[in-house]
Formats: sequence, C-alpha cells, structure tokens
Amino acid sequence: MLRAAAEALWLDCPIVPIADPAEALFASAAGLPVMAGLDAPWTPGAPSPEGAKLALASLSWATRFALSGVAAGLVTAPIAKSALAAIGWDYPGQTEFLADACGKPYRDAVMMLAGPSLRTVPLTVHVALADVPGLLSADLIIHKARIVAAGLHRDFGIAAPRLAIAALNPHAGENGQFGDEEARIIAPAIAALQAEGIDAFGPVPGDALFMPRARSGYDAALCMYHDQALIPLKALEVDEGVNVTLGLSVIRTSPDHGTAFDIAGKGLADPGAMAAAIMMAAEMAAARG
Repeated sequence: MLRAAAEALWLDCPIVPIADPAEALFASAAGLPVMAGLDAPWTPGAPSPEGAKLALASLSWATRFALSGVAAGLVTAPIAKSALAAIGWDYPGQTEFLADACGKPYRDAVMMLAGPSLRTVPLTVHVALADVPGLLSADLIIHKARIVAAGLHRDFGIAAPRLAIAALNPHAGENGQFGDEEARIIAPAIAALQAEGIDAFGPVPGDALFMPRARSGYDAALCMYHDQALIPLKALEVDEGVNVTLGLSVIRTSPDHGTAFDIAGKGLADPGAMAAAIMMAAEMAAARG
C-alpha cells in the first residue's frame, strides 16, 4: 500500500520490508522500513473494511512491540473510527484501546496537547459543553493533575512541573457572580495539590491564561473543557501540535489532527504534526532512559 502511494505521488521513497522491528535500524539506510505481512489496497480518502483491518492490525502489533520493550514507544496516526466500528472494534478511540492494553482504567489515560510553546490538558473531553459543570469535581482535577505532574517529570525531564489550573467561568467566577465552581471545586483541588507538594496555581481566567507572559509561568495548563484546551494549542501550534497520552506504561504520541479524507492522496497534507509526534516520542523515550 505504501509503495503504491509513493509511486502515485511521484515520491522517491523505497519501501524495505522487514520481519522484525530490530531490523529497522539497518533497513533505514536503504529506505522506509515496513513490517511485512500486513497490506491492503491503497484507496485514499475512501475508508474500506480492508483498510480498517490493516489499521487495527498495525495498532495491535505496535502496542505489543511497545509493551514488550521491542519498541521504545508508538506514534499513532488518525483513524476512521466508524470504519473500525464496522469491523467490530468497540473502543471509543485509540487512547481507550491502549489504556486497556496497559491494564489501566480509562481515566488514567490523560490527553495532553503539546507544542513548542504550550502544553494543555482538557479535564473533560468529548462531551456537550452544557454537561461540563456537572462532570467537574475536585477528585477529577486532583487525579489528572497528579498524572500530568508525574508524566512531565518522567517523560519530559521537568524536575518540578508547574501546573496552571484554568477557571471555568469568565473572570474566574467574579466572586460567585458568574458561577461558584471556582470556589466550590477548583480552588479546593488546587489547595489539595499544593499540600501534596505539587506546584499548582489558579484558578486562572481563560482569557488571561494563554498570553505570552502567562505561558512562561507554567509547564502545562489544565483546562476545564475540550475547546478551552484545544483552541489556543491549535492557534499557536497548528503544524507542530502533538497529542500525548500520559499515565500509561508505554509512550504514545499522535499528530493533533484528524484523517482529512478530503485531501488524502493529493499531496497537499502538511506532515509537520506527524514529524513532531515522531520526534516527541523519541525525546520522551530518551527522557525515560
């Protein structure tokens, strides 16, 4: 499939089949090492059952390699979840699949979006905005903040991670005028984290959290909902944004974008985010030693 893609796009990219990941280092001198035995027709922009089976087999192999230590980590590409569901895959996404493979509950797999100048973590992810206040709790903030602090220390070599905790409401609630979640949920969670020795502060109003001077004062921002975390990251790091999964026993990164079927196979996609995801996985592996 990759050979057909390279030929169709006039890319000088020899494909070198290998039977074991250990061969990759030597095979890379001749071209792109690819595990033999998995294949499917190349149908850009048109998901198929064959393509879904190939994607799932590739993910399964890569996960086994990472768990066994044969690979230092894995970089996942965007997937068509509906196509995978059609062949019997029953996970919400690759993150949940990996958490299950690592023997971890889903809540321990924390999504962090990372770029050269910003790291953000959405505490609630794919839920309706109206449901966010009811899903927030001090326990949720504390649990995920612990995982983020540990991940920044282990995988990014930050000795004492600084965590900025975002407010939910405008002006951090304005002393209860615009909501009480800051006083009732967020501030107590921050106090508990500080008591554990974690350098957390806030709640910081969302409109002040991502200014250049503010960004220099923390290593990651924990945000209350999906768009609060992803809008600034994509605005600042659109071609270098990486989706990192913290809290797992294996290293996992992914480009922070979707499948883009509308431009698939046309030679228009920017590879920056995928390249950044590969580089970040390598850097995380080096940090783990």
